[in-house]
Amino acid sequence: MRLNRPITWLSRWPLPALAVWLLAWVAHAQALAWQAPPGAAFGLAVGLGVAGSWLGRTGLRKLVIAGGFPVSMAVLGVGADLPFWWWLLPIGVLLALYPMGTWGDAPVFPTPATALQGLNGVAPLMGDRARGAARVLDGGCGLGHALRALRREYPQASIEGIESSWPLRLACGLRCRWARVRQGDFWAEDWGGYDLVYLFQRPESMARAVEKARREMRASAYLVSLEFEAPDLRPEATLPGADGRRVWVYRPAVDRAAPDRERSAEDRRRRR
Repeated sequence: MRLNRPITWLSRWPLPALAVWLLAWVAHAQALAWQAPPGAAFGLAVGLGVAGSWLGRTGLRKLVIAGGFPVSMAVLGVGADLPFWWWLLPIGVLLALYPMGTWGDAPVFPTPATALQGLNGVAPLMGDRARGAARVLDGGCGLGHALRALRREYPQASIEGIESSWPLRLACGLRCRWARVRQGDFWAEDWGGYDLVYLFQRPESMARAVEKARREMRASAYLVSLEFEAPDLRPEATLPGADGRRVWVYRPAVDRAAPDRERSAEDRRRRR
């Protein structure tokens, strides 16, 4: 518990931004000391800023972290000999990694390798002759960490991932060639064809996920959420997960029907 306190303190805004900016400046200075071309030194520092932007929990904070180094260079008058389009580089890369339509979703936090261990035991999947192998979807698959964890639990299932960022989608496809990975908006995807949908979202978006799952998923299908509990759903099971992050397992369609069954039973008791 004591070890988590410094980590929590260091994650407080704006400390992540300050740390990334400092790292970018150190890398830029070191690259110049090694006699790297100014453009290469600038690109290295910008790349570090964009890579560190995942520490931002909102789209605006991501932009602030990624753009801090070039903005500070401009304010200080450093790098005036660089082409103007270089200054647009961090914004372009950031928008490629995080399209604006996804800024309300969770940032790219990888699923720990052992987070889903034991999921097959509490949420067993079986395909059938009509539909073939069971289908598992990772909504917002990032670089494919969850896809690999899901494959270990369901080696016979069809593992699929949707990612809105085309650079991440390409990288994920290369890392997980056995999975069906495509670019798109998983909120626009119909979840009715899947036997299990896995999410690692933000607390603010879980209510939206519950509404969609209740509307579209079959009675036999599972909704699995890492770390964040789904509001108004009763879990079928929970797993301890990794790093203290609990895994919540739901069957939204069954849960949706439960209140109707309870009301019907109550009406029958009243009529007696």
